[in-house]
This record gives sequence, structure tokens and C-alpha cells, in this order.
Amino acid sequence: MDLLVASLCLSLIHGCADARDSVLEQIQARGEVVVATRAAPTTYFEGENGPAGLEYDLAREFARYIGVRLRIVTADDADAAVALVAGGRADLAAAGIGISRQRRQRVDFGPVYQTYSPVLIYRREGARPIRKVSRLSSPVQLLAPPDSALLEGLGRTGADLDRLQVSVASGQSAGDLLYRVWRRQVDYALAPSTEFQVLRRFYPELVAGPELAAPVQVAWALPRSADDSLHQAVVRFFRRATENGELERLVDRYFGHTEDFDYVDTRVFIRHLRGRLPQYRHEFEAAAAATGLDWRLLAAVGYQESHWNPVARSPTGVRGLMMLTRSTARQVGVENRLDPAASIRGGAEYLRLVRRKIPARIPDPDRTYMALAAYNIGFGHLEDARILTQRRGGDPDRWIDVRESLPLLEDETWYGQTRHGYARGREAVTYVDRIRHYYDLLVWRDQFQRTRTQTALLESGGDASPLL
Repeated sequence: MDLLVASLCLSLIHGCADARDSVLEQIQARGEVVVATRAAPTTYFEGENGPAGLEYDLAREFARYIGVRLRIVTADDADAAVALVAGGRADLAAAGIGISRQRRQRVDFGPVYQTYSPVLIYRREGARPIRKVSRLSSPVQLLAPPDSALLEGLGRTGADLDRLQVSVASGQSAGDLLYRVWRRQVDYALAPSTEFQVLRRFYPELVAGPELAAPVQVAWALPRSADDSLHQAVVRFFRRATENGELERLVDRYFGHTEDFDYVDTRVFIRHLRGRLPQYRHEFEAAAAATGLDWRLLAAVGYQESHWNPVARSPTGVRGLMMLTRSTARQVGVENRLDPAASIRGGAEYLRLVRRKIPARIPDPDRTYMALAAYNIGFGHLEDARILTQRRGGDPDRWIDVRESLPLLEDETWYGQTRHGYARGREAVTYVDRIRHYYDLLVWRDQFQRTRTQTALLESGGDASPLL
């Protein structure tokens, strides 16, 4: 009997170091927590600098919270991630999982930390626009991912959906379906609003129609067990992350700059991505190597400054690809601002110098966001905004709080209290948001180019992505 028990324990992820240990204690004794997730811009992805994504960052912080290493296992979709937990092959699933009745039969859920709405997606200048499903004169075909939370929401909506003929695309994610709509392979798809909010920047021709159901609650999936030690640890972790602002900071990192979408600007960026960036990519990479900054961040700054135009000029006399002032050019040793290589090198060096002034205790990405704001309006004005943030009860070391104070530099009531006076604070906020937007597109362009699926499409002559 002991041998049988030992064999069974080896097949389960929690092991049997001591039957008296709680589930949490077994994880801590093992030294790692196994988290199931799925690859998507809203959850988990591999970038040049390693793993990233809202769910990955949350899982990493949870592992630190309970004092163990993090091991990620990937699943094709949310239901597959739930299956890994239900089958004992993962300790929990952090994959943007919507709570559904079907999933509740297999797993428990932690605290709700996000919501999304099921939305109808189509391509502008393609399928007929849909504003209200109830006004459709004839049924339309709607392709949906195999997601029980999305589909259950549709089932509870009512008679309006009689005009939608919903088909489930087995084995395809919401991202896959958005790509198919963009390629005009299908007219309409169903997607979570959070994923569309991020992915529309890569497929700017896509449009969101009506929300088709009530918002879906998102939470981590946990094993169903009489031992609730892991569940209670997750509850405590999210309570702490909410109270100390870490959850809000992470959500802002991945979603805060995606709310304001500019269709025309994104289309222009994609055009210049293909036509102009290849001429200067080597210079951005060389400047990155010299300064330790990400070349894609430098390229995003260059695009925001001049649209990668080496002879750009502003009415105030700022010139060149990185739009350096005369004084800044002298400071970083640039003699000819219209030389694109010199401009890029100088802009990168100036950003490095500004970033060094930001207190080292401020972690990235907040430190980088503040450096970008200072690059735009000057370090002194950034410091004024940080001081105002502290006076207003915010955290001067968190970008999400400083971001709220920057526009106050345009209000005499507030800038009259500062050392450096008036500044275009709203412009600085927009400046940082746009660079984050362009940076994301450049990162995901690299991601697309590295995937075998995209490579196969390119080799077959297909248009794999508007970013390529």
C-alpha cells in the first residue's frame, strides 16, 4: 500500500513530502509554484528581455510572496489551462480566465481582479457595420473562440442573439480570429474586449461592434480541495496587491496606454515601419548598444519626435530625427543635428543621462516612463510633478500617480507652487503614452517575425501581419 501511495504521489504535482502538510506548505517545501497560462498580449509573452505580460507579472509576484520559484506551463487556451489545474498538473492557472458555470464544476476561483465584455468585431470597409444586433434584417455568421465564459454569456443574453448564427472555431484563440477578420477570411468574430483593446493596435482596420453580453469576471483558477491554504494565500496576495497599488500599476503597465486609439496615426506608423525604419534600424541598434537602452524604445522616441524624418524641424528650431535643441546637441556632442546617425546617438545619450537622474529606487517600467516625460518637458518639471504628487497624497515613485499630476503644471493654482513654473504637462502624458504604443508595436513586430506560423505565411506569400 505504501508503494502504491508513493507512486500516486509522484504523479501529482503537489507530491507527498508529508501528508500532514497543507497544499501551500507542500508548494513551499517543493520550492516552486507551477502556474498555467496562455500566450497572448494580455497574459504572457516572450520578449527580447524575457517573459512579460500581466498574468506573468502577477504570477511572478505571487511566487515571491510565498517564497518560491515560478515555473510557467503554457496551454492553448483558458479551458486548457483550467484542465491542467483540475488534473493536478499545475498549482493554479493565471491566464485571463473568465468565470463560467462550466469551469466552476472543475476548479475554484480566487478574487476577481478584472472584467471584460464579449464584443462583436468586424473590419471597417469590409463587412457591413453592426451597431445593434436587434436591428439586423437578416442573420449573420459569428465565429467565436472555444471559451466557455464568452459562450455562456451569450446564452444568457436573450432574444436579440437570434439574429447571430454562432459557430465555435475549435483550436483557435480570440487573437487568431481577429487575424482572420483582418485577412477578410471571416466577416465577424467574438472576442473579449480586453484582448481587442490591445490587438486593435496591430490590426487597426478592425472595429468593435456592440457588447453582446454582460461583463465577465476574471480570476485565477485553483484546485477544488478541502484544504484552502493555497486559496487563502491567493486572497491575501491580491488584497495586498490592491492595497499597495501593485495591481493597479501592473494593469496600467499593460492596458493604461491602450485606451486612446488613433486609427490614422497607427496606419501611418505601420507605413513608416515598412518604409523608413529599415534605413535607421542599424543606427538605433548601435545607439542602444552604446547606452544600454532598448533599441525599440529609442526607435519609438525617434518616431514620436519626427516620424523618423532626419530633416524635421519645429517652429521653435528643434531639428533632426530625434529633434534635439541646440543646447542638448552641444551637451551630448552632436555637431550636425541633421545627420541621422549623430541625432540618434545624441538622443540616446540624452535619454540615458535623464534616466540616470531618476532615483534608482524607482523600478522599471516606471523609471523609464518618468525619464521619457523628462526628455519631453525637462527634468525640473518632472520633479515639480513628483512633488505635487506627494502633496496630493500620491506616490511620487509611481508613474500612474505622477501621470495624474503632470497636467496640473498647466494650472496656475498648482504651477504657482512649483520651482520651475508652467509646463505643458498634458503634452508630456500624451508623449509617454504614444511612445509606449509605438514601443509595443515594435516589440510585437519582432515577436511576429520569430514565430513559425508567421514565417510559414511569409514563405507561402501570405500577408502575415500589417506590421511586417
